[in-house]
Amino acid sequence: MSLVPFDDRDGWIWLDGQFVAWREAKVHVLTHGLHYASAVFEGERMYGGEIYKLTEHTERLFKSAEILDFKIPFTVAEIDQACKDTCAKNGLADAYIRPIAWRGSEMIGVSAQQTKIHVAIAVWDWPSYFKPEERAKGIRMCWAKYKRPSPETEPVHAKATGLYMICTISKHAAEKDGYTDAMMLDYRGYIAESTGSNVFFVKDGALHTPTPDCFLNGITRQSVIALAKAKGIEVIERHIRPEELAGFTECFVVGTAAEVTPVAEIGEYRFTPGALSLGLMDEYARMVRRELVAA
Repeated sequence: MSLVPFDDRDGWIWLDGQFVAWREAKVHVLTHGLHYASAVFEGERMYGGEIYKLTEHTERLFKSAEILDFKIPFTVAEIDQACKDTCAKNGLADAYIRPIAWRGSEMIGVSAQQTKIHVAIAVWDWPSYFKPEERAKGIRMCWAKYKRPSPETEPVHAKATGLYMICTISKHAAEKDGYTDAMMLDYRGYIAESTGSNVFFVKDGALHTPTPDCFLNGITRQSVIALAKAKGIEVIERHIRPEELAGFTECFVVGTAAEVTPVAEIGEYRFTPGALSLGLMDEYARMVRRELVAA
């Protein structure tokens, strides 16, 4: 399959308050964000002309920037509107939205307090993160080599670019071995998340999901929990040991890109996509498209 490079596309990108032709939205090679990962971002989806949980995403972007010790030079409302305007400018009603904020090129070094903070928003058409045939039968996952770090070692609750380095390494390794994704443990050895989504397990009609104390409490994760509770499904947030996976019957991962995707395999453990995970997959899809009252 031929890939269309992301730097060579038609369209418009919102950059520092104005629209720039897609191919002209560039930064210098000595940008601090490139060298020191001083950047934060969001991933959002627009369904039928509405961006799901837009303000929640924007507020998290600002919180992430605060954690990384820089201030975004716009308001939450301005970024919200810019996301909507960028979709409209590109003629998209169903799209993936990527806001990103980063330190500029005024200083290169560990200390960069005088750098300008830049913000860009790009949008593009992006269907399901996983192939439709994979979602129907459940994706295959292996174990990741790297673990999610302790909150004492990294700003684990920021959606910061640097925290995804081990995700890319782990997903590449999984794909080379014929898997779709990898499951990460945390620094204590508990189940954490996949390389880009949160995870849920099913046992005796209840949902079990890891406590997000060293990784992001995803916005999709929160939505699925609310949706499940509204249906009367018990949701148990707790630390989960890898060996406990033998006692779960179903598994699925959730995220803005992944939405709700069943899992058939994690390493030596097998699951069968069933009524609970498939039902939540369908109901989440209807909810974000406003066919169901949003939870």
